Formats: sequence, structure tokens, C-alpha cells
Amino acid sequence: MHRPERERAESAARQEAAQLTALGVRAVALTWVDNAGITRVKAVPTARLAHAARWGVGMSPVFDVYLTDDFAVTSRHIGGPDGDLRLFPDLDRLTVLAGQRGWAWAPVDRFEQDGRPYAACQRQFARRMTARAAERGLRLRMGFETEWVVVTRDGPERGEPRYACSGPAYGMTRVVELSDYLRDVLDALTAQRVEVLQIHPEYSPGQFEVSVAAADPVGAADLAVLVRETIRAVSLGHGLDALFGPVVDAGAVGNGAHLHLSLLREDRNLCRDGDGPCGMTSECAAFLAGVLRELPALLALGAPSPASHLRLRPSHWAGVFACWGPENREAAIRFVPGPPDAEDQANAEVKCFDGAANPYLVTGAVIAAGLAGIEAGLTLPPPVTGDPADGGGQERLPESPGAALDRFTRSELLREALGDPLFEAVAAVRRGEVRRYEGAAPQDVADATRRRY
Repeated sequence: MHRPERERAESAARQEAAQLTALGVRAVALTWVDNAGITRVKAVPTARLAHAARWGVGMSPVFDVYLTDDFAVTSRHIGGPDGDLRLFPDLDRLTVLAGQRGWAWAPVDRFEQDGRPYAACQRQFARRMTARAAERGLRLRMGFETEWVVVTRDGPERGEPRYACSGPAYGMTRVVELSDYLRDVLDALTAQRVEVLQIHPEYSPGQFEVSVAAADPVGAADLAVLVRETIRAVSLGHGLDALFGPVVDAGAVGNGAHLHLSLLREDRNLCRDGDGPCGMTSECAAFLAGVLRELPALLALGAPSPASHLRLRPSHWAGVFACWGPENREAAIRFVPGPPDAEDQANAEVKCFDGAANPYLVTGAVIAAGLAGIEAGLTLPPPVTGDPADGGGQERLPESPGAALDRFTRSELLREALGDPLFEAVAAVRRGEVRRYEGAAPQDVADATRRRY
């Protein structure tokens, strides 16, 4: 970050800090997400926000090679005790937190001490890929679904959790049982100017889902972080815990974090009114074909944890086959045409991703894969109807974290997009977690990870 930019940021931060102080905000949480999918934080008193905006806040780069259990590995470019970065808050995203009295939040971009962008900053990676699409006249709107399981705080760390409600899947009973809690989740998100599209019970015991309005790719990833931490804060205020891990019970349906996306040129939604499959344009079809082609490698980013592969089971609506289909919830890519008169609702949903993922890596990597599909002039294979597990001959996505890692490390496309420092840090973390949980019983993996994200 150059000096004039830092000076402008400092001036803006002084004004923001004055307003925050008047609102009773005492501290600002500055967050980024590491390669294990953990949201890390440095916090500053509100009076220091201007200083942070001018000079940044120090943080070691070693967190990019931390595992979910805080054990550090190393990579060719990143690792060990040396070095320091500067975290600069994005003041455009500064938000007063409704679930944490006296606190505000802002995501950060990470820079080297001399002001150069940090090569392994995941948020800047997502921004670079967004800019790469813009150079081709393309714009993306993205949004993550957030699924979580609500348990009581007196439940065990390991073993059978104590669910906070007992109603059936998708049942109104759950809403009645936790109506005050869900109301407060909605109130907190609304107070933070997060537009909620829907909130409802999900399939597994104690499980819920919230969907929010689409945003630009970086903004969608920011929202994924903000929504999750808001749910966590509201849950704690009710004496509950929100579990976002891919699985809570190794035998049950897990928590997804499905990514919805639409592709636009100027203001035209390319997911509809075209001569391609299901009415999409040929450009949209090529983009989705690129994502589909790269999905086996993308799985190491979008479903990165050993626990992710406990969720990725056939016939569980987890999208474990490398195929696509209109409104097919068993396909890895579900195409959503939307109502004929709702132009903005046509989109595609990547169903195999979950809450262990770094959302900035996901949005950036999906863009890179889709643009490669357009450049190569790819076409989609025939759509799949019904359950692809029923003898359809469809390719299974990698069935273990080691197999996903192998596909990732062989992807020249993702290496080029991420750059060597970030690519190799991701690979080191995946390799470390494969070794960490190798041979562990499925429920032990679920127990060890369900509260980490």
C-alpha cells in the first residue's frame, strides 16, 4: 500500500472512529481467514483504528501454514518464526457488530512491511481473479449458504452432542422451539445491513441454514465471515453453541457452504436467455464447464478438511459426482434456471463445498477455473437427472483428502492463479492435516473439528 493511499485511509479512519466511539464501540476486530479455514483476528481499540489504517497491524505470516488444531507446518515459501506482515482494514466493510456489544469488525488485506501486496493474501487473490474477469468484460455475483448445528453449551466436547432442539428436518417445530433465537439471528444480521433471503431448519438434528443476498466475489466472502461470526455471537448470547464443521455426527448429513454464482456481461445475466443448455448462454456454459473440469482439484479448497470427506457421501445431496443438472441436488453443480420472469435469479450452485473452506480461496479459484473454461471454449456434457449414484457412470469426485490433494498439486491452472507462495502453503496445510488425521476413526475426526471453524 502506497503512502498516499495510507494517508487517505488514516483520514477516513479518524472519521469512522469518531462515529464508532459515539455509538459506544470500544474495539474493532480485524479478521482474515487462513488456509485451514480458521478465521484469525487482531483487534485494536477504536482510538487506534486510524493508526491501523495508516500503518497496519503486525502479524506473522506463519498462520498461513497453521492446521485446524493450531499445529504449524512449513512450506517452501512460508513457515517458521521469521517475518512480519501488516494488516490493513478495509474501511468500506467496517461494520458495527450487533451480536457483540461494543465491537465493530472489518476484514483486512495483508501487505509486506515495505508496502508490497503479500503474495499469499487470500483476499487479494480473490480480488485479482475478480479483476481478471473484469478485464474480459465479465462480472460475477456470488453468495454462500451458511449451515450450522445448534447445541447446548453444557454438551460434551466429544461424543454425542446435546442438540438445542428436537423437531424434525425442515420442521416448523424447530422454528417454534428456537423462535427467539432465530429472531435474534435475523435482527443482528439486519442491524448489520445483511440482506437475508431465507432462514430455515435443515436435515440433520439441530441444523439450520441462512442464505443472504449475492455480492461481488470479495464481498460474498466477507459476508460469509460476518454471517458466521454473527451467528456464533448470537448463539453464545442464548447459552448455545453454533457448530459450522463439515460434520458434527459422522453418521449424519453434514454442514455445507454451497456457493451460488451468476455470470454477467454489463447488466445481462448470462445464466439465461441464451441458446446453450437450459437456456444459459454459451459463455455461461463454458464458464461452468471450466469449473466442472477443475472440480476434483477445487475440492482441496472448497471441501478441504478430512472431516469434509465424511460429509461427501452419495445420495446425501452433497454433490459428490462431477456432473451438473438442472435443479439436481445430487449433482456437484446444480443449475437453477429460476422463474421465467425473474431475470436476476438464474444461477448455478456448487454443492460440494463446506464451511471448512476459506471463502476467499473458493471465490477466486472458481473464477479462475471458469475463465479457463471460456478461454478453452469448453462445452458442458449432457445434464444429469436423478441420482447419479444409481448406475449413471458419472465420475466420483476424490473420495479422500489425500486424493483431493493429489489432484490439487497437479493443477497447473490453480498454481498459476494462486501463485507459488499461496499454492504451496495451501498444499502444505492439506498435507499436514492428512497426516494429522490419518487412521483416525470417523467420529474422532468429527469431534476434533466440529467446533474449530
